[in-house]
Amino acid sequence: MPKSDIHPNWSKKTPVLCDGKPLCFIGSTKRELQIDTWLANHPFYTNSQVITDSEGRVEKFMKKYGLSSTGQ
Repeated sequence: MPKSDIHPNWSKKTPVLCDGKPLCFIGSTKRELQIDTWLANHPFYTNSQVITDSEGRVEKFMKKYGLSSTGQ
């Protein structure tokens, strides 16, 4: 026989909150879910991305270790 009373309680309508505002309801074992980023405030989807890397990764590596980029 399986053990009884070992599983958490399942809630069918758990609110998903971002900045205290409910976004949707999902099933979960938690009473509420707090998230920081979602589709409406993510920089990728809102076109507010800022690219700060002006130098490529390979160039940074070569410069850091004093290697030449010619392969010798």
